[in-house]
Amino acid sequence: MVSPRVFNLVVFSLSCVLADSSTKIGYFWHISDIHLDEDLGTNFSNCWRGPQRPSGKYGDHNCDSSRNLVESAVHAMRQKHGDNVEFVLWTGDGLSRKSGKTLEQQIGTLRNLTILLSAAFSSHFIYPVLGHEDPESYTILANLWKLWLPTEALLTFTKGGYYSIEQKVRKLRIVALNTNLFTNSSWDQEAEEQWDWLESVLIKSSRNKETVYLVGHVPPGMDERQSRSPHQQRILLMPSHNSRYLALVRRFANIITGQFFGHFHTDSFRIVYDDNDNRPVSTIFIAPSVTPKRSPNGVNNPGLRLYKFNKDTGQVLDYNQYYLDLSVANKDEKAEWTSEYNLTSYYEFKQSTFEPVSAEQMDQLAESFIVPADYDLFYKYYVANSVKALQNDAVIPHSTINAHYCAITQIDFSMYHNCLATKYSALASSKSSKNQFRNWIGQLIFTLILVSISS
Repeated sequence: MVSPRVFNLVVFSLSCVLADSSTKIGYFWHISDIHLDEDLGTNFSNCWRGPQRPSGKYGDHNCDSSRNLVESAVHAMRQKHGDNVEFVLWTGDGLSRKSGKTLEQQIGTLRNLTILLSAAFSSHFIYPVLGHEDPESYTILANLWKLWLPTEALLTFTKGGYYSIEQKVRKLRIVALNTNLFTNSSWDQEAEEQWDWLESVLIKSSRNKETVYLVGHVPPGMDERQSRSPHQQRILLMPSHNSRYLALVRRFANIITGQFFGHFHTDSFRIVYDDNDNRPVSTIFIAPSVTPKRSPNGVNNPGLRLYKFNKDTGQVLDYNQYYLDLSVANKDEKAEWTSEYNLTSYYEFKQSTFEPVSAEQMDQLAESFIVPADYDLFYKYYVANSVKALQNDAVIPHSTINAHYCAITQIDFSMYHNCLATKYSALASSKSSKNQFRNWIGQLIFTLILVSISS
């Protein structure tokens, strides 16, 4: 029998371990592609896609974000997890996609978003990055965001729209990239300067035993919906810059514990593999947009993401994806942002509370997408990709599954196109073999029934 003294000592030791573990857990929000259109108000006849019929209080899938929608999103962030967050990542495209706005009007909109976010998170730092819709007015924006960025960060931001933040207590460095410089050859000189700067930051972080978050707007690789809507070309990194990004991530994968991007307005991820043994070494998390979306492939609901991470290592432990059912919100005239899913439980990862989400796990998830015997996890992913606008009873062509799989696993452009050709053939062959087997079984059962009846 255990003595009361020993029992109390065990309980005390266990409580100390749990308390120590809990202090290592932190949270941060990721908000992306707000696309605030301040002209909308309650009149949705002036959407960026052209004249539309009047819609509900929180907008329309054909429109950018209304003020009501954006305010409801920021309010939900504050209400669901406001005080106990380490920081907020804001990955660009605060402005509407409508053309014709003056620089003064654009800056005014970004100022309004800055005021809204800073009021909601007054005691926290928000780390913004530039989206392709945002103005390249570095000096003006640096002055606007100086409440969040220290002097060292402001120096590089004023120069080229990029910066890094050193969080000394956690030994975690947040590196905010200006991906606009990687999307157009007219910025070659500025892009080269950013590459030199990025490499020097990663070398220094490696030497100082820091871990690193890479944060940007346009992710490397292809849009997972690109091949199904070729007439709607999405902005991507130029091939040379795409390759350089992959090379740097592979080189410094041991210190890069997180990559966070937006731009596609969908919920997805990408996997970086080692060049030598094709081993998964890093995951790129792509968060959905606040703005609603409509494309030839369907609609997307607005989304927000809350990450759970280890403050000592920077490793991602989990995330909760929140969404707004736009149709219901407009019908009820009330924005109920609710939890859509939790990463580890939704995709059935088996791990302890403090075990990080690994690139190997994300790779296994992606590989499950193309196993013809069971598409359950792909259906889950496909619903999440639309931020729960689609349901898992939808009929999904094999070409669609292939497009998502190849975008996730082949970030290099040439390998992506090769994957589209080879994997689709394999999937089609598997489907054909499976159907032939089912037909054979059906014929066998029918024959047995006839024999039984005749006897």
